[in-house]
Amino acid sequence: MKPITIKDIAKKCGVGVSTVSRAINNHPDISEETKSMIMEVIKENNFVPNNSARNLKLVQTKTIVVLIKGIDNPFFQNMIKVFEEEIQNRKYTFILQRVDSNQDEVQVALQLIKERKPKGIVFLGGCFSHNEETLKQISVPFVLSTISMIEDVDRDLYSSVSVDDINESKKAVDCLCDYGHKNIAILAAHPWDKSISGLRVEGYKKSLKERNIPINENLIRYTLKNENAFTMKNGYELMKELLESNEKFSAVYAISDSIAIGAIKAILESGKKIPEDYSIIGFDGLDITYYYNPSITTIRQPVEDMAVETLNILFDLIENKSANQHKLFQGELMIRQSIAKLNND
Repeated sequence: MKPITIKDIAKKCGVGVSTVSRAINNHPDISEETKSMIMEVIKENNFVPNNSARNLKLVQTKTIVVLIKGIDNPFFQNMIKVFEEEIQNRKYTFILQRVDSNQDEVQVALQLIKERKPKGIVFLGGCFSHNEETLKQISVPFVLSTISMIEDVDRDLYSSVSVDDINESKKAVDCLCDYGHKNIAILAAHPWDKSISGLRVEGYKKSLKERNIPINENLIRYTLKNENAFTMKNGYELMKELLESNEKFSAVYAISDSIAIGAIKAILESGKKIPEDYSIIGFDGLDITYYYNPSITTIRQPVEDMAVETLNILFDLIENKSANQHKLFQGELMIRQSIAKLNND
């Protein structure tokens, strides 16, 4: 005997297939009378709903997608945890989608919108530089999280949550300058990254210019490989290259804590000490920086608060049809053992 289908159930009940699907998924947009009738027919005919179809229906109606570029970066782990908990608390389905370094996150988003029909999207991390025409293709509300700005794009087209990368980066370099350092190296991401890395390099240069300290371009070390730059491995490799270059420097600013940790390993392997030979400061405020030996000076980002605010804005866009918003958080300079005042005597 041929198994009964959802179309057969719809025909027996005198309703559409979508109405049967809503009854199966306990959707509020259906009367209790109709729902009870459908569920009774389902029971009488021993109909077993197709789980994949059922899940697809759920995804189409109540799903939030988080697109993450740089999933290897431990900075994002606490944010992902908050995203998952908050989204599920709001009775939505949470989908985490990894985006590789060589993929275009907007194209990935457009494909997911076709296939999964999410209610909203969070873009987390990565180098986000897209023009207005590209952003206008995204047909659902979205928020850029940890990404503060896009050059030459109307801010009314998107929402964002981040720290002020330029000023927070300047704060880190100002600290090193206050400790007497003038020859300060920076370990950055890709030279084409105009978002997070580009802004932090800008903050680095701003600090030096304000103090009339000449900028040595050889001390600006970019990641040239097409891979995730915000890793310990990358920090290690960039630092080794810098040490082998014989450039003169007394301090290092790494644009992420992961990069800083890798850089410290390279410094220690070279026989040098921290902070006696080199001072080093990171960015993010990872828990490991406190427990590392020596403990690492860093700019701490309020990740949990940023994650919650990201979703507050996104759900405001979804449920209240609000205008796009931009929220900047302040970082906190955590001075620890990895920096020391330079003895200029």
